[in-house]
Formats: sequence, C-alpha cells, structure tokens
Amino acid sequence: MNKIDELIKEFCPNDIEYKKLEDCLDYEQPTKYIVKSTQYDNSYKTPVLTAGQSFILGYTNETYGVYKADIKNPVIIFDDFTTGFHWVDFDFKVKSSAMKMLKPKDNICFKYIFYAMSCIEFQATSHKRHWISIYSQFEIPFPPIEIQQKIAEILSTQDKVIELLEKRLEQEKLKKKALMRLMLPKK
Repeated sequence: MNKIDELIKEFCPNDIEYKKLEDCLDYEQPTKYIVKSTQYDNSYKTPVLTAGQSFILGYTNETYGVYKADIKNPVIIFDDFTTGFHWVDFDFKVKSSAMKMLKPKDNICFKYIFYAMSCIEFQATSHKRHWISIYSQFEIPFPPIEIQQKIAEILSTQDKVIELLEKRLEQEKLKKKALMRLMLPKK
C-alpha cells in the first residue's frame, strides 16, 4: 500500500467526495489586465499571456493593470473558448477578455485542483464561452486537504523531473548539432 492509499484509507473510509469546480474556484474577469498596445518586445519586462497553446505572446513595457501573481499567490488562466489553461506564478498582462483568472476558495490545495482539471476530458467544439455554463460544472474527486497536498506534491515532483529531462534533451540536441558540424563539414 502506497502513501496515497494509506491517506485515502485514513481520511476517506467511506469513499472520496466529488465537488464541482465552481465550488472550488472563484474567477475574475481579465478586463483591467488587458494590454493596450500589441507592440511587444523581448526587452520589455512584463509578459503578455494567452491561455491558449502559445502561452506567452510577447512582452510589454506597460506598468499599469498588471496582474500580480507569484509562487505564494499563483493563478490559473483559463481560455473561455478553447478551455485551455495554464498555471501562472509571475506578474503578467493579458491579450484578450476571453479568459478567466481562477483562484482557490478556502481549504483547498490549489495545485491539486490544477492537476484535477488536467484530467477533465472535454473538447470545446463551439465558439462560445465555456467556464460558467459548462466547465465550472465538472466534478472532480475532492479528498481531504492532506491527500490533495500529497497528490500535488507527487505530481509537482514529476513536473520538475520532466522539466529537467526536457532541458537535458535540448542540451543533447545542441551537442549533436555541434558534432555534426565538426564531423560533416561543408565544402
């Protein structure tokens, strides 16, 4: 029996409760954080985010209307149309009003909620806002906080391992490229 099984047996003897996301998360509209100019430059300080696949669109020099997030006060940005989302723990601005900033309600391990959301199988097929009417209604397993924290800790550790392996892979690709240039010179 692993640690999670032990915690579930101890804290959930009668099974695990399920909760709707709307009961776990509050949301904020992004209107006051929307970037005014799309003249991005990598020399600027503040990232402009989208909850879609590209995530960081560029950087702005705008200093007003910046969403304040950090390691202790992270946020999930949620794309209302595609239902894509990202964990954000740094200050940022946004490009569009088509997202929600999600924050945890009381007595919740926020990172656990993020991972539970990652397990929701939903494909947005229409161009409409999904958070309020559909996505927030999904139920996720909601074990006691001790189990939420342990699950989040285990999955976060795996994220760090994956990140290190991805960096190592990039280094190895660069090394191969350099070796190819040395061993297979052009005329």
